[in-house]
Amino acid sequence: MSDTIQFLLRHGYALVFGWVLAEQLGLPIPSMPLLLAAGALAGTGRLSPGTTVLLAVVTCLIADVSWYEIGRRRGGRILRLLCKISLEPDSCVRRTENIFDRHGARSLLVAKFVPGLNTAAAPMAGMTGMRDPRFLLFEALGSLLWAGSSVAVGFVFAGQIVRLADYLARLGHWLLALLLVAALIAYVARRYAARREFHRQLMADRITPEELKQKMDAGELLSIVDLRHPLDFLPQPQLIPGAIRFAPEELAERLAEIPRDRDVVLYCT
Repeated sequence: MSDTIQFLLRHGYALVFGWVLAEQLGLPIPSMPLLLAAGALAGTGRLSPGTTVLLAVVTCLIADVSWYEIGRRRGGRILRLLCKISLEPDSCVRRTENIFDRHGARSLLVAKFVPGLNTAAAPMAGMTGMRDPRFLLFEALGSLLWAGSSVAVGFVFAGQIVRLADYLARLGHWLLALLLVAALIAYVARRYAARREFHRQLMADRITPEELKQKMDAGELLSIVDLRHPLDFLPQPQLIPGAIRFAPEELAERLAEIPRDRDVVLYCT
């Protein structure tokens, strides 16, 4: 049996608690593979599947209740901070807001299966003013679904997972680690390069608030469009004078409403 499985066997529940807690607090270390391994050990009678699932659910609740309270007090700032980990904070924030706008508390049932939404869902629930009992109910059910399915898959395929771990161990720990690190670096580099190119283009077409005010004071004709998400608009419902407002998703449908005989200025949070 591989050293990884042996290590999990020796430290068992403490490792599950620490690893799941670290991921739920925002560290980019996926804990689903660990839960699969724990389920495999449960399938061979070395760990209790019920205790493993219960421990993972309680750990998720500890972290997510903390994020819920922080989101309720700090609002969008903490959400943007968390989304920076994904190397695409703008789309992460927008995706989280859109999901919550459409599905509300039901989003918590699947949040832990969606990269980027996992940690961001709890502070978003706090930002939207979701009531405590409703948040705890859906968060507990979502955590149970996530942890339970991971452990169940490991339990059912225990033999195959243990054999795979032994095979990977025979490849050599250093070779395996090198391949994983190389794949991670390549992924991060590709996403970072794409993000840099996006920001380079964005900055080239950008106008500052001061420049916009100067144009307005000078009486220039401008089409100003407020593209803030409804969840961002509620705390600060003020509009720039003369601006029209609609959601980014409506932009293609409502292009005809934007006058084209002048410069067009789009703004959001």
